[in-house]
Amino acid sequence: MKAFLGMGHLGSNFVKAMINKGEEVQVWNRTASKAQALESVGAKAFEEITDAVRNADVIHLTLKDDAAVNEVLDKASSAFKPGVIIMDHTTTSVEGSVERTKEWKARGYTYLHVPVFMGPQNALESTGSMLVSGDQELIQSVQPQLEKMTGKVINFGDKAGMAAGMKLLGNHMLIAITAGLTDTFALAKAMNISKEDLSALFDSWNPATSFPARLKKISGGDFDNPTWELSMARKDAGLMMAEAKAGDTDLMVLPHVIASMDNWISKGHGKDDWTIIAKDAL
Repeated sequence: MKAFLGMGHLGSNFVKAMINKGEEVQVWNRTASKAQALESVGAKAFEEITDAVRNADVIHLTLKDDAAVNEVLDKASSAFKPGVIIMDHTTTSVEGSVERTKEWKARGYTYLHVPVFMGPQNALESTGSMLVSGDQELIQSVQPQLEKMTGKVINFGDKAGMAAGMKLLGNHMLIAITAGLTDTFALAKAMNISKEDLSALFDSWNPATSFPARLKKISGGDFDNPTWELSMARKDAGLMMAEAKAGDTDLMVLPHVIASMDNWISKGHGKDDWTIIAKDAL
């Protein structure tokens, strides 16, 4: 028997996928109607959280944040079955993940943080990626269950909280990419270049192909052998800012990048590879 707490878009589709695989799932949500809506596909909904987790061997969570996870687990704990395994798919802080692992172990239960790079459709189709770290014996025992839920399980070793950190790093990259795309669309608009023409550029040229080499260059600190000198990158950034100004457009990312470029140029690094702006982060 499984229980699932948190029937947002992700949690609801996880439950639908489990039921499609023939599993029995008890569900709960703070707004009861969201859990009750899943009864039409075979889930058993409960208004009381303690009833939802009663007799469950595994409890899954997809909630908002650390505070919500702590609150929900505390309210449900009086009905936990001895030996229950708690699998938390919520994006949380590293500290919260570590503390819950310790706390629930001390209380006689097993907590495993399993954040995901999965959207609702991935949850329904059992595709995407799940991240996990911590007790390797435990992970090995539950891996078959996790593999049923996702296309890939990525194990980051025995350090509790590592999966939480990796999830935040991944989400940071997604935010950075979206912010960069936002500036790119804004700059295109300032230059009277259509969204369709911009898309055609990336249909023909994929900047993501340079990512592995750039990551290697930055992580290796190889700034003395430039493929694009910082001074030249700064010149191009200046052209971009001039076009944005002419089009009466504000950019959210580029001004901060330019400030970093100017700082490194002032220190005498204009001839180095432009990726030197990442040096202090290493």
